[in-house]
Amino acid sequence: MQLIPSPRIPANELRPRRYWYAIAAGIALVLIVLGVAIGVYRFISVRDAVDTDRRFANGETATVRLEPESDRALWVKYPGQSPGPECDITGPGDPVLTDPGTDVWFTRDETWDLLYTIDVSQAGDYTITCSSDALSRYAFGETEGLFAFGIGLVLALLLPVLGVGVCVTVVIVTAVRRRRHRKRLLAERRPAQAG
Repeated sequence: MQLIPSPRIPANELRPRRYWYAIAAGIALVLIVLGVAIGVYRFISVRDAVDTDRRFANGETATVRLEPESDRALWVKYPGQSPGPECDITGPGDPVLTDPGTDVWFTRDETWDLLYTIDVSQAGDYTITCSSDALSRYAFGETEGLFAFGIGLVLALLLPVLGVGVCVTVVIVTAVRRRRHRKRLLAERRPAQAG
């Protein structure tokens, strides 16, 4: 009995096409680059979260130039031994100090808490005066601290993991379907050669 060699199946006849491997790699690459970019942006933004070089104390008046839609906040170094600090803002339009929720920022030897976000409707110079019974220090900064950084860092880590996971899944599914298609084509073509 003579064995009949298996017919040769050209790779371009198999489905799904091989370009799915490139699509999978492209998805992984895009999500990895996006995750790295978000991580770098988060590290840069948290580094500059609080401008500790321009701090002011209870009863002092600080002036800051603000634009509408600017993400500026007031941070406090507060020992927590009295009722919380109170601040007032004056300037063009109706500036408002709003409760930002909870966030924190650390320097080498200090802890800063997010006190207020600053909402203004007009560009201009605004003055802020704060007071508390405790020896508090205040500084302007970004509206996001370490909690926001942590959320951004989780996203920065999850995106590359998602990219690699999608890539591996697409590669496995494509390889399995191509193999099944190859077997089906071989089964269809064997009887034709025998006859």
